[in-house]
Amino acid sequence: MRITGGQVFDLKEGFIAREVCTDGTFLSSASGDSQVLDASGCYVIPGLIDVHFHGCVGEDFSDATSDGLQKIADYELSRGITYICPAGMTLPEDQLTRICENAAAHKAKSSGGADLAGLHLEGPFLCDAKKGAQNGAFLHDPDIEMLRRLQRAANGLVKLVTVAPEQPHAGEFIRSAAADGITVSIGHTTADYEIACAAMDAGASHCTHLFNAMPSFTHRAPGVVGAAFDHPAVKVELICDGIHIHPSVVRAVFRLFGAERVVLVSDSLRATGMPDGQYPFGGQEIVVHGNRATLAHDPNTLAGSVTDLMGCLRQAVSFGIPLADAVRAAAYNPAQAIGIDDRAGSLEPGKEASLVLLDQKDLSIRSILFRGTSVKR
Repeated sequence: MRITGGQVFDLKEGFIAREVCTDGTFLSSASGDSQVLDASGCYVIPGLIDVHFHGCVGEDFSDATSDGLQKIADYELSRGITYICPAGMTLPEDQLTRICENAAAHKAKSSGGADLAGLHLEGPFLCDAKKGAQNGAFLHDPDIEMLRRLQRAANGLVKLVTVAPEQPHAGEFIRSAAADGITVSIGHTTADYEIACAAMDAGASHCTHLFNAMPSFTHRAPGVVGAAFDHPAVKVELICDGIHIHPSVVRAVFRLFGAERVVLVSDSLRATGMPDGQYPFGGQEIVVHGNRATLAHDPNTLAGSVTDLMGCLRQAVSFGIPLADAVRAAAYNPAQAIGIDDRAGSLEPGKEASLVLLDQKDLSIRSILFRGTSVKR
């Protein structure tokens, strides 16, 4: 297939006018008699990659059901999110094991929808003071043997784990998890600058939803944010739903860290794609009004978002982030974060041909290709 007439995302040059050729993977050229897809009036971007979300369309990854995970994968693909790394909650080990086993079984089936590229253990290795919407009853000190048990249950799918580095045994946990090839993220933490720096020196290379569930970034106490800035290998997540982070702060983060280090995430809940109302979440209840989700018993505590990653990308652009920077942050950078940038995240020859055509007028989706095949929406 030859995709012609569009403005094509390029990691170095932004958007350029060129053809995109594919036979399931991206090619440097194609034969003249190939099928042609007219992308005139469109941006051609890589399929997006969400490394931190919990669910959508009434389903939650932590429910650990086969049908639910399939519905999640189908919905995400329909929104141009072609690779997913859903997040588990702070739950007992037996439930986390079921989540991991369900993910491994889904991966083995290859039954359609977005590719399950990994899973993110957002809990239970967090601190109580910054647990946010996580269930404090199931918090657990960092435990590398527990993580390895869960990794075995997931058949190697655990790509990302969040930890509060001030918790007991966190230093050893971070070093061991990083040595095992798992990306360690700092989050849900009271860590100050010095503790966060020590964690990053030990191998933490990611920050879970920057600013949320961590100390503020101030001129005398820069905390996790300042530590991340001072460690160039560290990437930082931003929930760009218009609720979690003020537009000015979104712009500041892209300036401070550069587009190469920002990872847009949705942190979306089962209520995404659903009407307002009350929904279960990690053993608790949340209430959704418009695009705001809070704990039912504590309306001042945000509980994730109800905006998918494509919606977050559009929101970032509306805040003044250049489209090329937003695309990089929603595709290539998350691919790097979970180690799939050799096959996804950009439109380079040899990679899987997963892409989205966005209308240049309003960034609405015109077409989706997943591994070279058109996706029915």
